[in-house]
Amino acid sequence: MFKDITPNQLFDLKQSKMTIVDVRSPKEFQDATIPGAINMPLFSDEERSVIGTIYKLEGQEAAKDLGLKICAKKLPEYIEAFKQLPQPLTVFCWRGGMRSKTVATVLDLMNIHVTKLSGGIKAYRNWIKEQLDTLPLPELFVLNGCTGSGKTHMLHTLEKEGYPVIELERMASHRGSIFGHIGRKPLNQRTFDLVLGEALLTLKNAPYIVIEGESSRIGKIKIPDRFYQHKEASHQYVIALPIAQRIELILAEYQPEIHHDQFIEAFSIIKRRIHTPVAHRIDEALKNHNYREAIRDLLDYYYDPRYRHTLNYNEEQMTTFKVTSIEDALAKLRAILPALHVF
Repeated sequence: MFKDITPNQLFDLKQSKMTIVDVRSPKEFQDATIPGAINMPLFSDEERSVIGTIYKLEGQEAAKDLGLKICAKKLPEYIEAFKQLPQPLTVFCWRGGMRSKTVATVLDLMNIHVTKLSGGIKAYRNWIKEQLDTLPLPELFVLNGCTGSGKTHMLHTLEKEGYPVIELERMASHRGSIFGHIGRKPLNQRTFDLVLGEALLTLKNAPYIVIEGESSRIGKIKIPDRFYQHKEASHQYVIALPIAQRIELILAEYQPEIHHDQFIEAFSIIKRRIHTPVAHRIDEALKNHNYREAIRDLLDYYYDPRYRHTLNYNEEQMTTFKVTSIEDALAKLRAILPALHVF
């Protein structure tokens, strides 16, 4: 007989390469799932909709009967697909109900080692939220700097070198600015909270974490209040990189020549906030593919003034690194970060 496991147990098992399977419909899976899960839906979106309608009109038993008939037709192929997955397996649905119970029962009968997440993804989300609300937070080293200062590149490099890093923009799949979604598929709040919660649990024994200074929102994502307040109270390290290098970094990161129309559309959203002659100049530069000129004006007249306005920390809370390159900045960061790298 298969066993139920708790959210806490699932998180621990994830660290040992447990295969996690979301048996909900594709639409539910796309909306939000447990990080790292794969989707093997018991019902398609259309089948789930029909079963839901029958449940409302004719009751639970009629819906169960229809669900059984639909399952029976696809069961051999469905089981065979599970046999191809690395074991052990854990399956889950929305609340640990009929769908995951049915799949776990059938797999167990076929001698496929499987466990079921008790309470489903709803219970896992609630458990992660509890961790976000109560987990002791380590010291934060917060990297700040104007747009294009290379903070993301620095975090990537430090993470590869074994430093404990949480990259909020990567978790949100958004760079934070009005152009931040370009070339990416932003996550929703539910998924972001799960990813952040898991990252904090993974690094719970780290003596510190390096993160990027972000506002309380990254695109449409809101950073949980407790973590954001802890970030604001932490020491801020400001990277001051020459504007010419920042422009080149922005061009390499955002690739406006590939996403030209999206850049025009994004600029139209903030155009009215910029002094009219400058806004017109940026508009013309973008339309003519003169991206360096456009970015220079965007930095000088929009992003840098806004950034300086929000950087209102006490002098004792800030350290500014005037650097000539990203490598120079990384060298200065390594010098002040505690020596213990791997956790």
